[in-house]
Amino acid sequence: MPVEFLGIGATNDGSETHARSGPAFDKAFTLALARAHEENGWDRVLTAYASGSPDPAQAAALIATHTDRLQLLLAHRPNVSHPTFAAKTVATLDQISDGRLTLHVITGGNDHEQQREGDTLPKDQRYARTREAIQIYKKAWTSREPFDFHGEHYSFEDFVLDVEPAQQPRPLISFGGSSPAAYRVGAEEADIYALWGEPLAGTAEQIATITDLAAAAGRPAPRFQVAFRPILGRTEEEAWEKAYATVARIQDRTQGGQQLTRRHKLTDPENAGSQRLLAVAAQGERHDRALWTVTAQATGGAGNSTALVGTPETVAAALLDYYDLGVRILSARGYDMIADAREFGREVIPLVRQEVARRDAAVVPAARA
Repeated sequence: MPVEFLGIGATNDGSETHARSGPAFDKAFTLALARAHEENGWDRVLTAYASGSPDPAQAAALIATHTDRLQLLLAHRPNVSHPTFAAKTVATLDQISDGRLTLHVITGGNDHEQQREGDTLPKDQRYARTREAIQIYKKAWTSREPFDFHGEHYSFEDFVLDVEPAQQPRPLISFGGSSPAAYRVGAEEADIYALWGEPLAGTAEQIATITDLAAAAGRPAPRFQVAFRPILGRTEEEAWEKAYATVARIQDRTQGGQQLTRRHKLTDPENAGSQRLLAVAAQGERHDRALWTVTAQATGGAGNSTALVGTPETVAAALLDYYDLGVRILSARGYDMIADAREFGREVIPLVRQEVARRDAAVVPAARA
């Protein structure tokens, strides 16, 4: 089965280890980072969402018009626009990119961050709204006749898109979350389910839960994606020295409880995904082949924050362990984004692809025997 690699389409060079050196929307950096991914074997990049950040749809359009093959994962929160408008935005972007767009729908796990843009719904109601929004996106992209929708959160009549997406029948929907409400919505509506980098046992548990919920809804399970922060070295010793130096830089920036971003607190996170990452960190620093939780602990479990540490061979083997669980999209993001995207693409991606190809080649003769 094919394996895909997702990187980050950041709009500036800031990360947990250092503040950005220029504006929030640095066009030159945005394009340099996108090209570093396209030229080094990555499949797609995520343009992320935060209440005060540059518009990820505009950033995705910029990247699309300056790359040839790189696919785009556009993050979107349903609270910020009506679903008919979002469907139109995505269809237009899909045309601009010649069918390279996937939509990543974010329900939102932090009440205060949601309220910055006027969203006061409780979390479980946000998931109900997300479900309706996804249903509307799908209908809008595939219907050629006007349709009505009357739900708990959205109601409209006689809508039809004039602009069709380039992909047929529609762009894919990506979704994430680690609560029971999230599992149910994602299992029943999403094409891709995004998970944070937990130990293998916890990842397998989540995959089984979502797969069972999808089966109960009468549909196949979504494809699974897992995200990590790779820290590479020419030797194991060098990789671990780099890992501890990375955490030291993060800790320097968070002295006195200083938050790294306005979006995420360093302690007591509200969202289930971050709570799970901190619980794993409390159980120990190292898990499985190469998973390291100290980076997650240092950032309060902020999203993609657990690391894979080691030589390229060690990290590739660790990623293949997740592939063996059924993960088909591997998300990775370094702390020095351009340099790390090049290094990971040059040193790790080929190793994983070669092993997946070898396994696939071995399966075909066995199936014919």
